Amino acid sequence: MLMTVFSSAPELALLGSTFAQVDPSNLSVSDSLTYGQFNLVYNAFSFAIAAMFASALFFFSAQALVGQRYRLALLVSAIVVSIAGYHYFRIFNSWDAAYVLENGVYSLTSEKFNDAYRYVDWLLTVPLLLVETVAVLTLPAKEARPLLIKLTVASVLMIATGYPGEISDDITTRIIWGTVSTIPFAYILYVLWVELSRSLVRQPAAVQTLVRNMRWLLLLSWGVYPIAYLLPMLGVSGTSAAVGVQVGYTIADVLAKPVFGLLVFAIALVKTKADQESSEPHAAIGAAANKSGGSLIS
Repeated sequence: MLMTVFSSAPELALLGSTFAQVDPSNLSVSDSLTYGQFNLVYNAFSFAIAAMFASALFFFSAQALVGQRYRLALLVSAIVVSIAGYHYFRIFNSWDAAYVLENGVYSLTSEKFNDAYRYVDWLLTVPLLLVETVAVLTLPAKEARPLLIKLTVASVLMIATGYPGEISDDITTRIIWGTVSTIPFAYILYVLWVELSRSLVRQPAAVQTLVRNMRWLLLLSWGVYPIAYLLPMLGVSGTSAAVGVQVGYTIADVLAKPVFGLLVFAIALVKTKADQESSEPHAAIGAAANKSGGSLIS
């Protein structure tokens, strides 16, 4: 996802000189990698696959532990990590097929590394992540529905406009599409931060800390994406940039999906307990009233 904004001609000149050190059309893959570089990415993908599928099993089974009104959030969490796990499996296989070990160095094969799997994954999972976030807050339907529509449209625009810049070998094109993609990106983070902050007053005391943590996790996980994209402009070039982009995106995905889902589960669990505790006094009053009424009749 391209979320960078440049505002002046000197900055563009600096960007151009920096990109001269690395082929901008080849950030996702390098002509050759050391044994350590190849395996760093290889193991990062392997870890992501394990994290996605393990958390999917957990989220599917954990629905029985929370109240009915919070199960949708966990179901969506399970679907998100299942989709991501599948795409990481495809990315992993594509990476493995793209290189061959020759004389202690990994060189490109005739099989081209397909990094487009990431954008397909984001196009499917980011809107679902937004549904997951809104679902666990249990907002009134009249508030949740328009909010989800706006966020979903923004997420599709963010990803759709980011992809042309990601695959372009023209610096100006990358800057233009990156800037366009930044607008819905910033909008989504702003709306989520505001809505999560507003929801604090409606949450049980035990949930408020978790919701605050959710805000920061959103900023942390989503913030890794532009950092990974900016690596070539931060002095990281060549094979280091290619490795950094892949590892950076993978870290961001693990934070934004399994880790975020665990936080959603924690919120749902605490809110379920709070709902049960608040319903107990009402049940006791009802039982006492029934008992009193029965004694009068007898």
